[in-house]
Amino acid sequence: MEESKTPEGVVDLEEPKKMTREDWRKKKELEEQRKLGNAPAEVDEEGKDINPHIPQYISSVPWYVDPSKRPTLKHQRPQSENESEFAPIGDWYKRGVQEKSITTKYRKGACENCGAITHKKKDCLERPRKVGAKFSGTSIAPDEHSQIQLALDYDGKRDRWNGYNPEDHTRIVEEYSKVDLAKRTLKAQKLQEELASGKLIEQANSRKHDDDAQEHSSEDEDEDKYVDDFDMPGQNFDSKRRITVRNLRIREDTAKYLRNLDPNSAYYDPKTRAMRENPYCNTGKNPEEVGYAGDNFVRYSGDTITMAQTQLFAWEAYEKGSEVHLQADPTKLELLHQSYKVKKDDFKDKQKETILERYGGEEHLDAPPRELLLAQTEEYVEYSRHGAVLKGQEKAVARSKYEEDVLINNHMCIWGSFWRDGYWGYKCCYSMVKQSYCTGDAGKKVMVSVICKDLEEEAQQNEEPRTLLQEKMKEKKKKKKSKKHSSKDSDSSDEDDEAKKKEKLKKALSAEEQRLKQVAEIMQLDERKRPYTSLMEVREPTEEEMEAFRMKRYRADDPMASFLGQ
Repeated sequence: MEESKTPEGVVDLEEPKKMTREDWRKKKELEEQRKLGNAPAEVDEEGKDINPHIPQYISSVPWYVDPSKRPTLKHQRPQSENESEFAPIGDWYKRGVQEKSITTKYRKGACENCGAITHKKKDCLERPRKVGAKFSGTSIAPDEHSQIQLALDYDGKRDRWNGYNPEDHTRIVEEYSKVDLAKRTLKAQKLQEELASGKLIEQANSRKHDDDAQEHSSEDEDEDKYVDDFDMPGQNFDSKRRITVRNLRIREDTAKYLRNLDPNSAYYDPKTRAMRENPYCNTGKNPEEVGYAGDNFVRYSGDTITMAQTQLFAWEAYEKGSEVHLQADPTKLELLHQSYKVKKDDFKDKQKETILERYGGEEHLDAPPRELLLAQTEEYVEYSRHGAVLKGQEKAVARSKYEEDVLINNHMCIWGSFWRDGYWGYKCCYSMVKQSYCTGDAGKKVMVSVICKDLEEEAQQNEEPRTLLQEKMKEKKKKKKSKKHSSKDSDSSDEDDEAKKKEKLKKALSAEEQRLKQVAEIMQLDERKRPYTSLMEVREPTEEEMEAFRMKRYRADDPMASFLGQ
């Protein structure tokens, strides 16, 4: 049989053959081995490995597109035909006119009117000549400066150094190097002239004499700080024209950033060499005792604050129409400021008096000081982690107007130091009687015995209630055990106990019948007319009452339950 051939350019839409169960199992095993790393990964048509964890619907090619293609990830990568091309990093617009020789001969394809090769005759902007450059061959115009069209990407449009020419910087460096060389030659000439005249030797001898008189101990001491003839950084060479404002410290002074090495202390700005806050603020030192308390301490001390307040008053007065100036007329401004303060105080006092006259409450203004009201002072007290006082005095305990810690009648503790079952007493003797005499350890022993008895009674009462049958069985067991040691007197006492229990059970049955009748009457009443049951006495039921309740209880599963009420 001849095989069916598909023409070129036409995709064969024949569905792939179904895999057998064995082939499917082998394929799955191979995928598992690839995921575990035991088998080499599958390779696409470009020779790149395919991640075995990528799902099949991403890597496989649909059968209706091209069933002959093997799995690939080419469609997941950027397509070359869709990528936009951008200009390289070295390209930029041309600057200046082209430095070329002037053309003296007409070139083929150039403008017939002016002779420039960058445009044609119909695009020429020159005045039409009587005889064009093509025929005359003279006065050929230079070519236009044509700029390239740059296609910049996102970063290229925002690149601040785009189009920068490093040759410009080299020219600046060469210029500064020439100036430096000229300075050095001038300095060398000046030194040679001073050596020739002998002036430099005299200066060296005088400086040596001064050093011997002062008796400097250190040889490497910097003399630039004390001699005006030397060029200091931040100052001019000539002492007559020295710049006094400089932001340099003397080498003997401690640097600001070395005063407190705690990283959470005041911030030091290295650019301006400023530390505005106090570096010793967290150490507990007084700002007036330390040598440096920050730049703000100097800025906000002395007459600086008053000067700033005066300047602020001048600005506010100028806005309201008063033409005053701090530098132009300081005396007038000071007098005006003082009169303003006096008038402002008078106005506040008058306003306060009118408010008190209208509403009253002057007695509340004469309050005691804050220390007496809140027991707060400015005294510094430092505590350890265990609560012990390390520095300063311990805070006094606030006391009330009543007498405290008053011990009477030989007691070691106050009344109210002991509590039991809703009653207060003395902790030293467990006495519950106020103003009683202390009995000491003897009273404690008596109280402990009483408490133990009460606990035993409560435990007996808290036992689960037993039925009459259980009690009778228990009594029979007791009788069997005590048959050998029993007597006639004990038999008569057991009969009396049984008679008493029967009487108690009869009373409980009658009380249960009355309760059931009362419940039936209440259930027949309207809900709004029923009495409250929360005010009834609540106590623990006895064994006889529980037995009566079980005997009178209505059981729905009893077939004779309907005949009980008849």
